[in-house]
Amino acid sequence: MAAMPQDTTPTPRRDLRAGKLKLGTQHGFASTPEGMKICAALGVTHVCGELPSRKLDEKWSVDNLSRMRDNFEKAGLTMEMTALPLSSAHITRAEYPSIMAPDLPGAMPRDKAIEEIQQIIRNIGKAGIPSAKYNMSILGVVRTPPTYGRGGAQLSTFNYAAGKQDPPLTEAGPVSHEQYWERIDYFLKRVVPVAAENKVKIACHPQDPMMPKDRGWRGVFTALDGEGFKKFIEISPSPYHGLNFCQGTVCEGLKDPAKEIFHYIDYFGKRKKIFNVHFRNIKGSFMNFQETFPDDGVVDFIKCVRAYKAAGYDGMLMPDHVPHVDGDKGGLQAFAFAFGYIRALIQMVDA
Repeated sequence: MAAMPQDTTPTPRRDLRAGKLKLGTQHGFASTPEGMKICAALGVTHVCGELPSRKLDEKWSVDNLSRMRDNFEKAGLTMEMTALPLSSAHITRAEYPSIMAPDLPGAMPRDKAIEEIQQIIRNIGKAGIPSAKYNMSILGVVRTPPTYGRGGAQLSTFNYAAGKQDPPLTEAGPVSHEQYWERIDYFLKRVVPVAAENKVKIACHPQDPMMPKDRGWRGVFTALDGEGFKKFIEISPSPYHGLNFCQGTVCEGLKDPAKEIFHYIDYFGKRKKIFNVHFRNIKGSFMNFQETFPDDGVVDFIKCVRAYKAAGYDGMLMPDHVPHVDGDKGGLQAFAFAFGYIRALIQMVDA
């Protein structure tokens, strides 16, 4: 039998210059004139501003938001995003708890709370800020006691088997999958049109950490099969509805994050649903992980930067949840290391 002819057609290369990646930050380093100068000197170009206020007040006025934006610009930084008062906090510490727990005693009525978020988004748009991040959380960020890594650095850790669910319920009471999705849907159907009208991309952070599906409502946004993420973005086809893509959190919900994370970057990146990236690494996997420095985890960050670029992502890559090192007050040195590492990766891929 004659040998099969070899295919000599050149394999097309993906355009790695498709995405214009930006080094960003979201923490308080850039909240003072001195901090802004330091960030600019370290190569940070874009920022997510700190939460102006926990409620709709004068700090959310168009004038005040515009001043915030102008202050960043004077320091050579672009205010790409701000935070909505929908933080990753336990329901009793949430700014607007009735959005995720409509029957919580003493909370502002849900529709009134949503109206205030709508007005905040309008003001963000009028101030010329293109995006805002938020959370839809009841438990907040859950961790077990820290562990230790390179050089004795303290690592934020979650070990589900070693944790204790006490009390068994939050003040929100039992929440089924159906109820959780109803609350997400109710919010998005009323807020996404306002965001679109005012050209503000709203970026939702996934629940941190991911929990097994048998924990009820915590399973609606799990990364294990991706269905929760897909369902979330499909609630609205608007280009102003997407993800604050916390790569660390997504990896925390995968059985083999070193391999599986690239599917998520590709799938949601190509669909233009990634509006911001919390670029952090982990050791471990689903239900048992440690948060690490970017170069000290199971995920290859060089491949990740290439994957974001190939998917056409053109937003910020920002460090998040860096390990704590004794003597490094406020994590300033740890974040400086992360800034330099990420900036070098962007330059390498651009080259």
